[in-house]
Amino acid sequence: MLKRRFGRSRHMSSVAIFGAAAFWELSQADADRVMENVLAAGVNHFDVAPSYGQAEQRIGPWMPRIREQIFLGCKTMERSKAGATDEMHRSLKRLQVEQFDLYQIHAITTMDELDQATATGGALDAMIEARQAGLTRHIGITGHGVDSPAIFLEALRRFDFDSILFPLNFVQYANPEYRHQSEELLRVCRQRDVATMVIKTVCRGPWGEQEKTHTTWYQPFTEAEIIQNTVNFALSQDVSGLCTVGDTRVLPLVLQACEQYSPLSADEQEQLIASASQYEPLFT
Repeated sequence: MLKRRFGRSRHMSSVAIFGAAAFWELSQADADRVMENVLAAGVNHFDVAPSYGQAEQRIGPWMPRIREQIFLGCKTMERSKAGATDEMHRSLKRLQVEQFDLYQIHAITTMDELDQATATGGALDAMIEARQAGLTRHIGITGHGVDSPAIFLEALRRFDFDSILFPLNFVQYANPEYRHQSEELLRVCRQRDVATMVIKTVCRGPWGEQEKTHTTWYQPFTEAEIIQNTVNFALSQDVSGLCTVGDTRVLPLVLQACEQYSPLSADEQEQLIASASQYEPLFT
């Protein structure tokens, strides 16, 4: 598995970052099998959150054995200092660890939410104190939606975050404004050595009225060839890595695609973006 430096943390993270949302509702035995496959694939960076169903409880029993080899990121959707502090301690306990490598303000989708989290007495204050106390080494911010690149450009003006996480795929890049803002965000992150994680890499589009056949809240691509193309596209951008899909049946294909990653030329990327007209973007 290819590794890239995760910003100023200097950790060499696997380009496949395990998205623990895949453990939303899974038995420990099934989760254990997934964990074995993820580790066997060479993944050394996990991304988990208390809002991911049973994920913390399923990963916790593994941490005493593998903590030294895993870069561990966690998140909070709390917006206040007190709420974020309390949730962080609960996550540390469930995950059976004493420190996070990365703790993130989670799911910022509007400027109002950014205002709440970064205001005096907001979640960011809790993270700054936690870093000073040695409970997390780094501080990040995550979110989704069509405005996420612009929101995170503003977030970086307000605070020197160590990492950002936002959606990136060839279908969404067919939106000229989204692409422009995303490329500007990646440029600023590279300039400031901010690590960049991308999500929704294998997103085909919204479910709409279709029957949901997978545990992702979007309709994923499921064929190996197109998944390889989507992974190649995402990793051909200037990103640190991609968070894997939240469906355990699609996950092996994403891991395989990361292992077989081959960069796309500029022309190949443009051809893929041009094909996006046959799909519906998740965010409009």
